[in-house]
Amino acid sequence: MITTDAWVLYAGPELDKTRGPVAGELRRETFTFSDLENDEILVEPLYGSWEANLDHALSRNPIDIVRQRREEKIVLGNGALVRVLERGRSVKSLREGDVCMAMPFGKRDENGFAELVYAYDAPGTIGVMARRTKMRADNVVPLPSNSRHSLLRWTTYGRYFTAWDNWKVASACWRAQLPYANPENYLVFGWGGGTTLAELQLAKREGFRVAMTASNDARLKEIAELGIIPVDRRLFPNLSFDEQRYKTDAEYREAYKASEQIFADTIDELSGGKGVAIFLDNLGGALYRATMRVIGRTGIIATVGWKTGMRLWNLRATECINRRLHVHTHAWRYGDSETIRDFQEATDWIGPEPTEIFDFDDVPKLASAYYEGKIKSYFPIYRVNGD
Repeated sequence: MITTDAWVLYAGPELDKTRGPVAGELRRETFTFSDLENDEILVEPLYGSWEANLDHALSRNPIDIVRQRREEKIVLGNGALVRVLERGRSVKSLREGDVCMAMPFGKRDENGFAELVYAYDAPGTIGVMARRTKMRADNVVPLPSNSRHSLLRWTTYGRYFTAWDNWKVASACWRAQLPYANPENYLVFGWGGGTTLAELQLAKREGFRVAMTASNDARLKEIAELGIIPVDRRLFPNLSFDEQRYKTDAEYREAYKASEQIFADTIDELSGGKGVAIFLDNLGGALYRATMRVIGRTGIIATVGWKTGMRLWNLRATECINRRLHVHTHAWRYGDSETIRDFQEATDWIGPEPTEIFDFDDVPKLASAYYEGKIKSYFPIYRVNGD
Protein backbone atom coordinates (compact mmCIF):
# COMPACT_ATOMS: atom_id res chain seq x y z
CA MET A 1 0.00 0.00 0.00
CA ILE A 2 1.02 3.62 -0.63
CA THR A 3 0.27 6.46 1.78
CA THR A 4 0.25 10.17 1.09
CA ASP A 5 -0.75 13.55 2.49
CA ALA A 6 -3.98 14.68 0.81
CA TRP A 7 -7.06 16.85 0.93
CA VAL A 8 -10.09 14.57 0.90
CA LEU A 9 -13.84 14.99 0.52
CA TYR A 10 -16.20 12.73 2.46
CA ALA A 11 -19.66 11.71 1.33
CA GLY A 12 -22.43 14.03 2.49
CA PRO A 13 -25.58 13.11 4.41
CA GLU A 14 -28.48 11.51 2.61
CA LEU A 15 -30.60 14.04 0.76
CA ASP A 16 -33.50 15.46 2.69
CA LYS A 17 -36.45 16.69 0.61
CA THR A 18 -36.98 19.55 3.05
CA ARG A 19 -33.57 21.08 2.36
CA GLY A 20 -30.92 21.28 -0.30
CA PRO A 21 -27.59 19.44 -0.35
CA VAL A 22 -25.15 20.09 2.49
CA ALA A 23 -21.92 21.55 1.13
CA GLY A 24 -18.77 19.56 1.76
CA GLU A 25 -15.41 20.63 3.08
CA LEU A 26 -11.89 19.46 2.37
CA ARG A 27 -10.10 17.62 5.17
CA ARG A 28 -6.31 17.23 5.39
CA GLU A 29 -5.34 13.68 6.30
CA THR A 30 -3.27 10.66 5.38
CA PHE A 31 -4.74 8.82 2.41
CA THR A 32 -3.87 5.25 1.49
CA PHE A 33 -4.16 3.55 -1.89
CA SER A 34 -3.06 0.29 -3.47
CA ASP A 35 0.32 -0.40 -5.07
CA LEU A 36 0.87 0.26 -8.78
CA GLU A 37 -0.74 -1.93 -11.39
CA ASN A 38 1.35 -2.79 -14.46
CA ASP A 39 -0.19 0.02 -16.55
CA GLU A 40 -0.04 2.71 -13.86
CA ILE A 41 2.42 5.39 -12.80
CA LEU A 42 3.15 6.93 -9.41
CA VAL A 43 3.40 10.71 -9.69
CA GLU A 44 3.93 13.80 -7.58
CA PRO A 45 1.63 16.66 -8.59
CA LEU A 46 3.53 19.92 -9.03
CA TYR A 47 0.88 22.56 -9.69
CA GLY A 48 -2.88 22.07 -9.81
CA SER A 49 -5.47 24.19 -11.58
CA TRP A 50 -8.71 24.98 -9.78
CA GLU A 51 -11.43 23.77 -12.15
CA ALA A 52 -15.20 24.27 -11.98
CA ASN A 53 -15.79 20.57 -11.29
CA LEU A 54 -14.07 21.04 -7.92
CA ASP A 55 -16.65 23.65 -7.01
CA HIS A 56 -19.46 21.32 -8.15
CA ALA A 57 -18.05 18.52 -6.00
CA LEU A 58 -17.74 20.63 -2.86
CA SER A 59 -21.18 22.20 -3.22
CA ARG A 60 -22.62 18.75 -4.05
CA ASN A 61 -24.39 20.40 -6.95
CA PRO A 62 -25.80 18.85 -9.06
CA ILE A 63 -24.92 15.61 -7.23
CA ASP A 64 -22.95 14.24 -4.31
CA ILE A 65 -20.26 12.56 -6.37
CA VAL A 66 -18.81 10.67 -3.39
CA ARG A 67 -22.14 8.98 -2.79
CA GLN A 68 -22.58 8.38 -6.50
CA ARG A 69 -19.21 6.62 -6.56
CA ARG A 70 -20.28 4.56 -3.50
CA GLU A 71 -17.10 5.51 -1.66
CA GLU A 72 -16.53 6.89 1.81
CA LYS A 73 -14.11 9.59 0.73
CA ILE A 74 -12.26 10.67 -2.40
CA VAL A 75 -9.33 12.83 -3.50
CA LEU A 76 -10.36 15.44 -6.03
CA GLY A 77 -8.39 17.23 -8.74
CA ASN A 78 -8.00 16.39 -12.43
CA GLY A 79 -6.06 19.32 -13.81
CA ALA A 80 -2.38 19.43 -12.86
CA LEU A 81 1.20 19.06 -13.97
CA VAL A 82 2.67 15.89 -12.48
CA ARG A 83 6.17 14.41 -12.33
CA VAL A 84 6.60 10.67 -12.89
CA LEU A 85 8.18 8.96 -9.87
CA GLU A 86 7.72 5.29 -10.67
CA ARG A 87 6.36 3.16 -13.53
CA GLY A 88 4.39 -0.05 -13.63
CA ARG A 89 6.18 -2.92 -15.36
CA SER A 90 4.38 -2.54 -18.70
CA VAL A 91 4.84 1.25 -18.99
CA LYS A 92 7.42 1.97 -21.70
CA SER A 93 6.35 5.37 -23.03
CA LEU A 94 7.34 7.40 -19.97
CA ARG A 95 10.48 7.83 -17.88
CA GLU A 96 10.99 8.74 -14.25
CA GLY A 97 11.28 12.51 -14.04
CA ASP A 98 8.99 13.28 -17.01
CA VAL A 99 6.65 16.22 -16.37
CA CYS A 100 3.19 15.59 -17.79
CA MET A 101 -0.31 17.00 -17.96
CA ALA A 102 -2.95 14.88 -16.23
CA MET A 103 -5.93 14.19 -18.48
CA PRO A 104 -9.53 14.09 -17.11
CA PHE A 105 -10.58 10.83 -18.81
CA GLY A 106 -11.96 8.38 -16.27
CA LYS A 107 -13.89 6.38 -18.85
CA ARG A 108 -13.89 7.05 -22.60
CA ASP A 109 -16.49 6.15 -25.20
CA GLU A 110 -15.66 4.53 -28.53
CA ASN A 111 -14.90 7.95 -30.07
CA GLY A 112 -12.50 9.01 -27.33
CA PHE A 113 -14.83 11.38 -25.47
CA ALA A 114 -15.15 11.34 -21.68
CA GLU A 115 -18.13 9.48 -20.26
CA LEU A 116 -16.85 9.62 -16.69
CA VAL A 117 -14.36 12.19 -15.46
CA TYR A 118 -11.16 11.17 -13.69
CA ALA A 119 -11.09 12.20 -10.01
CA TYR A 120 -14.68 13.39 -10.27
CA ASP A 121 -17.41 10.85 -11.06
CA ALA A 122 -15.17 7.95 -12.20
CA PRO A 123 -15.12 5.40 -9.35
CA GLY A 124 -11.77 4.43 -7.90
CA THR A 125 -9.81 7.31 -9.42
CA ILE A 126 -7.49 9.32 -7.16
CA GLY A 127 -7.02 13.01 -7.85
CA VAL A 128 -4.04 15.33 -7.78
CA MET A 129 -4.91 17.14 -4.55
CA ALA A 130 -2.32 14.95 -2.84
CA ARG A 131 1.45 14.90 -2.43
CA ARG A 132 1.54 11.65 -4.39
CA THR A 133 -1.06 9.82 -6.43
CA LYS A 134 -1.32 7.20 -9.13
CA MET A 135 -3.02 7.06 -12.51
CA ARG A 136 -3.02 5.12 -15.74
CA ALA A 137 0.03 5.88 -17.83
CA ASP A 138 -2.14 6.57 -20.87
CA ASN A 139 -3.94 9.29 -18.93
CA VAL A 140 -1.04 11.75 -19.02
CA VAL A 141 0.51 13.74 -21.86
CA PRO A 142 4.17 14.78 -21.49
CA LEU A 143 5.06 18.44 -21.86
CA PRO A 144 7.14 19.34 -24.93
CA SER A 145 10.81 18.88 -24.23
CA ASN A 146 12.61 22.20 -23.71
CA SER A 147 9.34 24.11 -23.92
CA ARG A 148 9.58 27.87 -24.23
CA HIS A 149 6.68 28.20 -21.77
CA SER A 150 6.97 28.01 -18.00
CA LEU A 151 5.45 25.21 -15.95
CA LEU A 152 2.99 27.66 -14.42
CA ARG A 153 1.72 28.72 -17.84
CA TRP A 154 1.30 25.07 -18.83
CA THR A 155 -0.79 24.51 -15.69
CA THR A 156 -3.61 26.47 -17.37
CA TYR A 157 -3.94 23.79 -20.08
CA GLY A 158 -7.31 22.36 -18.98
CA ARG A 159 -9.34 25.38 -19.98
CA TYR A 160 -7.47 25.65 -23.27
CA PHE A 161 -7.94 21.99 -24.20
CA THR A 162 -11.66 22.32 -23.44
CA ALA A 163 -11.84 25.56 -25.41
CA TRP A 164 -10.19 23.97 -28.45
CA ASP A 165 -12.82 21.27 -28.70
CA ASN A 166 -15.83 23.49 -28.08
CA TRP A 167 -14.67 26.15 -30.52
CA LYS A 168 -13.91 23.59 -33.23
CA VAL A 169 -17.50 22.34 -33.13
CA ALA A 170 -19.12 25.77 -32.76
CA SER A 171 -17.13 27.28 -35.62
CA ALA A 172 -17.92 24.32 -37.90
CA CYS A 173 -21.64 24.63 -37.12
CA TRP A 174 -21.63 28.35 -37.92
CA ARG A 175 -19.80 27.81 -41.21
CA ALA A 176 -22.16 24.96 -42.14
CA GLN A 177 -24.95 27.53 -42.51
CA LEU A 178 -22.92 30.51 -43.75
CA PRO A 179 -19.98 29.01 -45.68
CA TYR A 180 -19.27 32.16 -47.70
CA ALA A 181 -19.75 34.76 -44.97
CA ASN A 182 -16.85 36.95 -43.90
CA PRO A 183 -16.32 36.45 -40.15
CA GLU A 184 -15.06 40.03 -39.85
CA ASN A 185 -18.69 41.09 -40.06
CA TYR A 186 -19.83 38.87 -37.21
CA LEU A 187 -19.52 39.02 -33.44
CA VAL A 188 -18.44 36.23 -31.10
CA PHE A 189 -19.32 37.12 -27.51
CA GLY A 190 -18.86 35.37 -24.18
CA TRP A 191 -19.61 35.62 -20.51
CA GLY A 192 -16.36 35.80 -18.54
CA GLY A 193 -14.22 32.76 -17.70
CA GLY A 194 -10.90 31.16 -18.57
CA THR A 195 -12.35 28.76 -21.16
CA THR A 196 -14.28 31.59 -22.82
CA LEU A 197 -11.13 33.71 -22.89
CA ALA A 198 -9.27 30.91 -24.67
CA GLU A 199 -12.09 30.37 -27.19
CA LEU A 200 -12.27 34.05 -28.03
CA GLN A 201 -8.57 34.00 -28.87
CA LEU A 202 -9.27 31.20 -31.36
CA ALA A 203 -12.24 33.13 -32.76
CA LYS A 204 -10.03 36.18 -33.22
CA ARG A 205 -7.52 34.04 -35.13
CA GLU A 206 -10.33 33.07 -37.50
CA GLY A 207 -11.15 36.71 -38.13
CA PHE A 208 -14.28 37.22 -36.01
CA ARG A 209 -15.01 40.37 -34.05
CA VAL A 210 -14.71 39.28 -30.39
CA ALA A 211 -15.93 40.69 -27.08
CA MET A 212 -16.22 39.46 -23.49
CA THR A 213 -17.63 40.56 -20.16
CA ALA A 214 -15.76 41.00 -16.91
CA SER A 215 -16.69 42.61 -13.62
CA ASN A 216 -13.37 43.94 -12.32
CA ASP A 217 -10.79 46.30 -13.71
CA ALA A 218 -7.92 43.79 -13.70
CA ARG A 219 -9.82 41.32 -15.89
CA LEU A 220 -11.07 44.04 -18.21
CA LYS A 221 -7.47 45.14 -18.73
CA GLU A 222 -6.33 41.56 -19.38
CA ILE A 223 -9.09 41.07 -21.95
CA ALA A 224 -8.17 44.28 -23.76
CA GLU A 225 -4.47 43.34 -23.86
CA LEU A 226 -5.41 40.19 -25.77
CA GLY A 227 -7.17 42.22 -28.46
CA ILE A 228 -10.66 41.30 -27.23
CA ILE A 229 -13.26 44.04 -26.73
CA PRO A 230 -13.88 44.30 -22.96
CA VAL A 231 -17.47 44.83 -21.81
CA ASP A 232 -17.96 45.92 -18.22
CA ARG A 233 -20.46 43.57 -16.57
CA ARG A 234 -21.20 46.26 -14.00
CA LEU A 235 -23.10 48.23 -16.65
CA PHE A 236 -26.02 45.79 -16.36
CA PRO A 237 -25.94 44.64 -12.73
CA ASN A 238 -29.50 43.29 -12.48
CA LEU A 239 -29.37 40.78 -15.32
CA SER A 240 -30.05 37.69 -13.20
CA PHE A 241 -33.53 36.53 -14.18
CA ASP A 242 -35.96 35.02 -11.68
CA GLU A 243 -39.28 34.22 -13.34
CA GLN A 244 -41.34 34.22 -10.15
CA ARG A 245 -39.94 37.56 -8.95
CA TYR A 246 -40.38 38.99 -12.43
CA LYS A 247 -44.10 38.21 -12.22
CA THR A 248 -44.71 39.40 -8.67
CA ASP A 249 -42.13 42.08 -7.80
CA ALA A 250 -42.54 45.28 -9.80
CA GLU A 251 -39.32 46.87 -8.54
CA TYR A 252 -37.30 43.80 -9.44
CA ARG A 253 -39.01 43.58 -12.85
CA GLU A 254 -38.14 47.15 -13.78
CA ALA A 255 -34.53 46.76 -12.62
CA TYR A 256 -34.15 43.57 -14.64
CA LYS A 257 -35.70 45.10 -17.78
CA ALA A 258 -33.40 48.11 -17.54
CA SER A 259 -30.28 45.91 -17.30
CA GLU A 260 -31.45 43.65 -20.11
CA GLN A 261 -32.02 46.65 -22.37
CA ILE A 262 -28.56 48.05 -21.68
CA PHE A 263 -27.10 44.64 -22.49
CA ALA A 264 -29.13 44.35 -25.69
CA ASP A 265 -28.11 47.85 -26.79
CA THR A 266 -24.45 47.01 -26.12
CA ILE A 267 -24.65 43.87 -28.27
CA ASP A 268 -26.53 45.75 -30.99
CA GLU A 269 -23.72 48.28 -31.21
CA LEU A 270 -20.93 45.69 -31.15
CA SER A 271 -22.59 43.48 -33.75
CA GLY A 272 -23.72 46.16 -36.16
CA GLY A 273 -27.31 45.16 -35.52
CA LYS A 274 -26.82 41.50 -36.46
CA GLY A 275 -26.82 40.07 -32.93
CA VAL A 276 -24.26 37.57 -31.65
CA ALA A 277 -23.10 35.03 -34.25
CA ILE A 278 -21.59 32.65 -31.68
CA PHE A 279 -22.39 33.15 -28.00
CA LEU A 280 -20.07 31.33 -25.58
CA ASP A 281 -22.22 30.65 -22.53
CA ASN A 282 -20.84 28.43 -19.78
CA LEU A 283 -23.16 29.89 -17.16
CA GLY A 284 -26.74 29.17 -18.22
CA GLY A 285 -29.25 29.58 -15.42
CA ALA A 286 -30.42 33.09 -14.70
CA LEU A 287 -28.45 34.66 -17.57
CA TYR A 288 -29.96 32.44 -20.24
CA ARG A 289 -32.90 34.71 -21.04
CA ALA A 290 -30.58 37.65 -21.78
CA THR A 291 -28.26 35.38 -23.76
CA MET A 292 -31.04 34.16 -26.05
CA ARG A 293 -32.38 37.67 -26.60
CA VAL A 294 -29.18 38.83 -28.30
CA ILE A 295 -28.28 35.83 -30.50
CA GLY A 296 -28.86 36.64 -34.16
CA ARG A 297 -30.34 34.55 -36.96
CA THR A 298 -28.23 31.50 -37.84
CA GLY A 299 -26.50 32.10 -34.51
CA ILE A 300 -24.82 29.50 -32.32
CA ILE A 301 -24.99 29.14 -28.56
CA ALA A 302 -22.01 27.08 -27.43
CA THR A 303 -21.44 25.72 -23.95
CA VAL A 304 -19.13 23.40 -22.03
CA GLY A 305 -20.57 24.11 -18.59
CA TRP A 306 -23.51 25.09 -16.43
CA LYS A 307 -22.05 27.09 -13.57
CA THR A 308 -25.24 28.94 -12.62
CA GLY A 309 -27.88 26.44 -13.72
CA MET A 310 -28.44 23.28 -15.78
CA ARG A 311 -32.14 23.42 -16.58
CA LEU A 312 -32.98 25.71 -19.49
CA TRP A 313 -36.16 26.41 -21.42
CA ASN A 314 -36.48 27.05 -25.16
CA LEU A 315 -39.34 27.80 -27.52
CA ARG A 316 -38.46 25.31 -30.24
CA ALA A 317 -40.41 27.11 -32.97
CA THR A 318 -38.39 30.30 -32.41
CA GLU A 319 -35.11 28.40 -32.52
CA CYS A 320 -36.11 26.59 -35.72
CA ILE A 321 -37.36 29.68 -37.54
CA ASN A 322 -34.20 31.60 -36.62
CA ARG A 323 -32.01 28.58 -37.50
CA ARG A 324 -30.13 28.84 -34.23
CA LEU A 325 -27.97 25.88 -33.30
CA HIS A 326 -27.16 24.74 -29.78
CA VAL A 327 -23.70 23.21 -29.27
CA HIS A 328 -22.97 21.22 -26.09
CA THR A 329 -19.54 19.68 -25.56
CA HIS A 330 -17.64 18.30 -22.59
CA ALA A 331 -13.85 18.17 -22.21
CA TRP A 332 -12.24 17.12 -25.53
CA ARG A 333 -11.43 14.10 -27.65
CA TYR A 334 -8.70 11.98 -26.04
CA GLY A 335 -6.90 11.51 -29.37
CA ASP A 336 -6.62 15.28 -29.87
CA SER A 337 -4.61 15.85 -26.69
CA GLU A 338 -1.14 15.87 -28.25
CA THR A 339 -2.37 17.94 -31.21
CA ILE A 340 -3.69 20.62 -28.88
CA ARG A 341 -0.49 20.56 -26.81
CA ASP A 342 1.65 21.00 -29.94
CA PHE A 343 -0.57 23.85 -31.18
CA GLN A 344 -0.13 25.61 -27.85
CA GLU A 345 3.63 25.25 -27.99
CA ALA A 346 3.89 26.43 -31.60
CA THR A 347 1.48 29.38 -31.51
CA ASP A 348 1.69 30.78 -27.97
CA TRP A 349 -2.04 30.09 -27.52
CA ILE A 350 -1.58 29.42 -23.83
CA GLY A 351 -2.60 30.98 -20.55
CA PRO A 352 -0.73 33.94 -19.09
CA GLU A 353 1.70 33.53 -16.22
CA PRO A 354 -0.63 32.84 -13.25
CA THR A 355 -0.75 35.55 -10.61
CA GLU A 356 -2.84 33.84 -7.91
CA ILE A 357 -0.99 30.81 -6.56
CA PHE A 358 -2.08 29.17 -3.31
CA ASP A 359 0.14 26.89 -1.24
CA PHE A 360 -0.99 23.33 -0.56
CA ASP A 361 -1.82 24.30 3.03
CA ASP A 362 -4.18 26.96 1.71
CA VAL A 363 -6.28 24.87 -0.69
CA PRO A 364 -9.46 25.37 1.43
CA LYS A 365 -8.89 29.13 1.24
CA LEU A 366 -8.75 28.84 -2.54
CA ALA A 367 -11.97 26.82 -2.52
CA SER A 368 -13.74 29.49 -0.46
CA ALA A 369 -12.41 32.37 -2.52
CA TYR A 370 -13.53 30.69 -5.75
CA TYR A 371 -17.01 29.97 -4.37
CA GLU A 372 -17.40 33.54 -3.12
CA GLY A 373 -16.25 35.06 -6.43
CA LYS A 374 -13.15 36.63 -4.89
CA ILE A 375 -10.63 35.17 -7.35
CA LYS A 376 -9.36 37.88 -9.67
CA SER A 377 -7.46 35.64 -12.08
CA TYR A 378 -8.99 33.43 -14.74
CA PHE A 379 -6.46 30.77 -13.81
CA PRO A 380 -6.14 30.18 -10.04
CA ILE A 381 -3.39 27.69 -9.22
CA TYR A 382 -2.44 25.67 -6.15
CA ARG A 383 1.09 24.48 -5.47
CA VAL A 384 1.49 20.86 -4.36
CA ASN A 385 5.17 19.94 -4.84
CA GLY A 386 6.25 22.80 -7.10
CA ASP A 387 9.10 25.16 -6.24
